[in-house]
Amino acid sequence: MLSLFQKQTVERRIELSKKKIEFLIISRLVLNIEILFTILNNYDIDAAMKHEKSIYIELKKRLTLNEFRHGTKLRAEILRKEFECSASTVREILFRLATQGLVNFQEQRGFRVPEMSPAKLIELTHMRILLEGEGAVLSIRQGGVGWEAQLSAAHHKLSHLEKRIHSLEDSSELVELWFSSETEFHQTLISACGSTTLKQMHSRIYSQFRQQLMEADRRFDFMSDNIKQHSDILDAALAADEALTRKRIHDHLGRHLTGRTASPSSSN
Repeated sequence: MLSLFQKQTVERRIELSKKKIEFLIISRLVLNIEILFTILNNYDIDAAMKHEKSIYIELKKRLTLNEFRHGTKLRAEILRKEFECSASTVREILFRLATQGLVNFQEQRGFRVPEMSPAKLIELTHMRILLEGEGAVLSIRQGGVGWEAQLSAAHHKLSHLEKRIHSLEDSSELVELWFSSETEFHQTLISACGSTTLKQMHSRIYSQFRQQLMEADRRFDFMSDNIKQHSDILDAALAADEALTRKRIHDHLGRHLTGRTASPSSSN
C-alpha cells in the first residue's frame, strides 16, 4: 500500500507530465502556425513582386509601342484600376521607367510620356550607331559559331516578318511582332560583345529610340530598305568584316540623323 505522501508525489508527477505534454502540443501548434504565416507572407510577397514586374513590362511595352501618345499625362489613379494595384505601386514603376528615359517626371506636373523631338532622335541615333558598331565588332571577335548561328536565326525570323509586312496593305496587327523581332536582331548583333555595361546602355537607348519613332514606323514605309539593310548587316558580320559592319549599321540608321523621321507625317 502506498502512503499518503507517496500518492501525492505520484499525482504531482502525473500532473506535471500532463502539463509538459500540453506545453509541447501548444508549442508545436504555435510553431506550425508561425511556419504557415511565413509561407503565406512569402507567397504574398512573391505574388506581389511578380505582379509588379508584369505591370512594369506591360507599361514599358506600351510606352515603346506608342500606345500612349507623346506628351500624354500618366495618372497613377487611373492606371491602378486597370492593373488592380495601389497608386503607390504605379508611381514606383513610373519612377523606374523615368530612370530608363521612357517617362518624364516634374514636380507638380507628375508623369508624362516624352514629347516627340527631332533633336533627341538625332542624339539617340548617334548613340545607337556608336554602341551597335562597337558591340557588333566585339561580338565578331569573340562570338564564334554559336553567336553566328543565333544572329542568323534572329535575322531569318525578322526577314520573314518584314517580307510579310511589305506584301500586306494593312500590317497594323504585326507592329508588336515586328518590334519584338527587330529588337531581338539588334540585341543579338551585340550580344557576344562581353560588356554588360554596353548592352545595358544599348537597351536603354534602343527603347527611347523606338519610342520616338513608333508613331511614324507604324506606316512601314521603310520596309523595303529595311529588308536589304538587315541582310547587308548580317552578311558583313558573318564575313567578319568589321569596317563594313560598322558602315552598314550607319547606313541602316543614317536616315534618322536628320531628325525628320520623328514626325509621323514625314517621308521616310
